[in-house]
Formats: sequence, structure tokens, C-alpha cells
Amino acid sequence: MNKKLFGTDGIRGLANQFPMTGEIAMAVGRAVAHVLRTHPIHRRSAAGTPERKAKIVIGKDTRLSGYMIEQALASGVCSMGADVILIGPLPTPGVAFVTQSMRADAGVMISASHNSYDDNGIKVFSADGYKLPDEVEAEIERLVFSKELDQKRPTAENVGKAFRIDDVHGRYLVFLKSLFPKDLDLVGLKIVLDCANGAGYKVAPLVFEELGAEVIKKGVSPDGLNINAKCGALHPELISAYALEQQADIGISLDGDGDRCILSDENGEIVDGDQIIGLCALQMYREGNLKQSTVVTTPMSNIGLEITLRNHGISMVRAQVGDRYVVDTMRKNGLNLGGEQSGHVVFLDQSTTGDGVVAALKVLEAMRRTGKPLSVLKKEIKLYPQVRKDIRVSKKEPFEKYPQILQAIQTAEGILKGKGRVFVRYSGTEPLARVMVEGEDFQQIETLSLSIAESIQRVLA
Repeated sequence: MNKKLFGTDGIRGLANQFPMTGEIAMAVGRAVAHVLRTHPIHRRSAAGTPERKAKIVIGKDTRLSGYMIEQALASGVCSMGADVILIGPLPTPGVAFVTQSMRADAGVMISASHNSYDDNGIKVFSADGYKLPDEVEAEIERLVFSKELDQKRPTAENVGKAFRIDDVHGRYLVFLKSLFPKDLDLVGLKIVLDCANGAGYKVAPLVFEELGAEVIKKGVSPDGLNINAKCGALHPELISAYALEQQADIGISLDGDGDRCILSDENGEIVDGDQIIGLCALQMYREGNLKQSTVVTTPMSNIGLEITLRNHGISMVRAQVGDRYVVDTMRKNGLNLGGEQSGHVVFLDQSTTGDGVVAALKVLEAMRRTGKPLSVLKKEIKLYPQVRKDIRVSKKEPFEKYPQILQAIQTAEGILKGKGRVFVRYSGTEPLARVMVEGEDFQQIETLSLSIAESIQRVLA
């Protein structure tokens, strides 16, 4: 068995199979309680009295397997003498917010994000609401597979307790509304909102409604099995068609855990993460709010975004793929806007992680400030044609090991001759190799991406 738990976004896999089993979840709960309780950010009382019990927030999305994982995690946490606060379904950024707000020592989100319902995952936040650095994840992983914690089991009154809190949606709703300027509202706007039958199904519609918009809701009837099922950010074409049909001003598609969004303009055209980042960067730059006139993206972001920003005096830094690496780069460099093409957009002055509702609110703010519809705002971001292909693989070995793969990549780069890009990587959460090719000629990049994909499939499938 490959004893590897953490990928680019926490632990993820088929529910009730390694690594997403109840046994592993319990061990993760124990390790998280131990590591985060002894972490330097753990607070002691000013009077120097003995440490209070650590407390850990656990939230989840709407997957059926969430019940199983939630109880196992809670059991593990309590078995290490920490208390658990169960908050039920809430978007991933909401769990980060509640962790900070309640002065908890850690927050855990049970979600496989955009994956189908039969998968699940575990994401861990430290007390400050940020995802854990690699070295802390490595320590948790080490403890899960060792017997070290068996000698540190508390007994009697030192065992932890679990509490359930039901008002977190109200707290998070008030926070989200507070991020929208008080001199603006959404009165007169019609919004079509798809919550992917996921974690945002309760709170997201209320945010836009209470700010004055007319909200037509989709994907707000979760049954444990329909999360991300032909809806949400993975299928924005559905909300774009409905936005056009309903003559809406904007369509908003969230993913299953609510940390990313893809938009549609009033003409039914999709607006992806790169365009959201671009139009928000331009608006923040004009208002003097874009720190160091710099934006953080990843190698997956379109070269057209980079060129557009450069033409307006804005720099673009590319971090490693994964929203937590985007955030790490932002924090290290004192920046406040970054994100991914997939719709993770991080406004670090407001949130510690990607938040689909916050991203939508920022776009709506730009629409209100400028008086321009989304179709006009997005035109400023001129993107190159881009083709992406996912190839299921049986193993993840270095591409450099296979001459035929290297030859296909080098041939594509030679043909593009600096007028496009090739980027090939493995998914951090699924058994996939991802190929991205962009350039000026769609037919050309389609052919090149297919050649690379076929070379990978021949040796790694």
C-alpha cells in the first residue's frame, strides 16, 4: 500500500477505501489534535495557568460519506484530549472563518471539493485559518502510520468532548455581507446561482438575496449523492444557458465545497477564473488597492491574462499549482490577489483561502462601481486559445523517464516557438496526468495536445 496521504489539497480518495476510511480518519483526528495542540500557535493563558483543552472545528460538505468521516475524525480528536466543535455543512472558506472566529486550534473540512459524491477528502486549517504547510502535513502523516500516539492516550476527565453548534451559517453570512461596500447594494440585479448541491446551498443564496438581488436558485437540494452531479463549477455551461434564458445579469456556479466559482455573463458566455482574476486585478489597480501591482497565479493560467495585466502595468507571478501554494506566495510577498484558472480566487485582505461567494461579490462590486455589465468587463482580458486534456494513469513516474513523452513535449514547444505554452503535470488529488497547451491557433494546439496525451497514455495508462 502506498502510505501517502496528503496531496496538493489535503487527503482525498474513494470513500471507505484507503486513504478515506474511518480508521485512517480516526488516526488523522488523533494526529491533528496532537500536532496542532503542541504547535507554537497554541495559546496559553496570560496568567500562566495550565493549558486549556485544545478545540478543533469540523465541518463538511453534503456527501453521504461525510457522516462516517465526521464521526471517525471526532472520535480521534476526543481520544487525544481535545474538544470537537461540529458545525455541519458549510463551505471550506466558512470552516476557515469559523476556526479563526472561535479561536479554535485547528479546523478540518471534510470534502472532496469538485469530485463526485463517492469520493471524499480531509483538509486541515491551522488556528489562523490558513492551510497547513508541507512540514506540518508531513508530521501528521508520520504520526498516522506510527504507534507513537498509543503511548499518549489521556484518560478520565482528560478525554475530549464533542459539541454541535447550529448558528455558524448566520455568523458566516454576516461576515460575507460585511465584505460588500456599504454604499452599494444588489437591488435590481437578477442572479442565477448554482450551488452544486454542495456545502454552499444554505448560505450562498442568502448572501445575494439579503444584499437586494433577485436570486434564481439551482443545485440547492442535496441528497448526499448529487453533489457536483452535472451541475456547479464543473458544468458552468448549464448556468450560462439558464442565465441567458432568464435574462439574468450574471450566473454564478460554485463547486461542491464552495471555495471556487465560475461565472456567466448576461449573454450566456462563460467567465473563468483567469478572467475573474484579471477584471478584479484591473479594478483593484485603478482604485489603488492592488498591493505591489502584482497578482499570483499558477502555470495553468492563460498567457493572455499575463499579457493583458502587463499592458496595464501589473506584474504576474506564477506559483506551484494548488491554491495553498498561491496563498503561500501571496503571504511571503505581501500580495493580496491571486488564484487559479479553475475558479479559486483569493482576496487575502478578506479571506485566508479561496471563496466562491467572495469572488462573485468582488465581480458584482466591479459591475456596480463601473456601471458596466460583465460582458464588457471581461473583454478587457484577452485570452489565448487553450486546450486541456486529462489522461488517467496507473502510476505517476517522472515524465523525463520516457523519451517518447519528452519528444512529444519538445516537438510541441518547437512548433509554438515562443508563441504559446506547454505544461504537463500530474494531478495532486486524482490518478491523472494533465496536459495543457495554448497558442494562437486552436486547431494547432488541439493536435499538439492530443499527441502529448497519446504519448502519455501509451506508457502510463
